[in-house]
Amino acid sequence: MWKIKVVGLGVVVLSVRLLVLIHRLWTKKVRNEVIFFPSELACVEHIFNPDLPQPCLCPLPHGVETSFSRLLRYILSASSSLDLCVFAFSNMDLCRAVLALHKRKVTIRVLTDKDYTAITGSQIGVLYKAGIRVRNDYGSVYMHHKFAIVDGLQLITGSLNWTLTAVQCNMENVLVTEEPDLVKPFIREFQRLWECNDPLHSYPSALGEPPNMTGH
Repeated sequence: MWKIKVVGLGVVVLSVRLLVLIHRLWTKKVRNEVIFFPSELACVEHIFNPDLPQPCLCPLPHGVETSFSRLLRYILSASSSLDLCVFAFSNMDLCRAVLALHKRKVTIRVLTDKDYTAITGSQIGVLYKAGIRVRNDYGSVYMHHKFAIVDGLQLITGSLNWTLTAVQCNMENVLVTEEPDLVKPFIREFQRLWECNDPLHSYPSALGEPPNMTGH
C-alpha cells in the first residue's frame, strides 16, 4: 500500500509539472515589434563583434540602440535558415550580416528583382560570390517585396528596402512578428517565387533575356 501511494504521488507530481510546462508553452508571448526609420546614426561594430575588448575607434556614437541595430539583431538571430526576398539590396552592413550568417552555416536563399541585381552598389553579386544561393525574379513586373523569414518562424517585413538611403534617410517601417498566421503565407509566397524562378526553367532565354546566372 505504501508503494502504491508513493507511485501515485509521483504520478501526480509529474502530471503537475507537465501541466505547468504545457501552460508556459501555450501562454508564451509571441514576439511582435514595429520599427520605424530613418534610423539614428550609430556604430554597429559591437553587434558584429560583441567580444571586442574596447569600443570601435570610429567617430559615430557607441552603445546606442537604434532602429537599424534592432533590425540587425533580428537578422543575426537566425540559427538555421534565412529566406530573403527584397527589391533592392545595397546596404553593406546588411550584406555583412547575411555573410556572417553564411559563415555560421545558416542556410540562406535570396530572391531579388532582375533589374536591380547589377545596379551600382548592389550587394547581390557579393552574396553570390560568397556561395549564397541567389535567384532573380524574371516576371514582367517588379518583384517589389521586402521581407525576410528567420528560421521559418519569424517574419521581418515592411516598406524598407535594404539600402543605405532607406535606413538613414527615408520614413520607413518594419514589422517583426512570430504570429504563425502571418508568417506562413510569406513562407508559401517565398517558396512559390523561388520555384518559379528556378534557373533550370527555360522561359528567361525564351524572353530574350540573359540566363539566371545567379541562381543555383
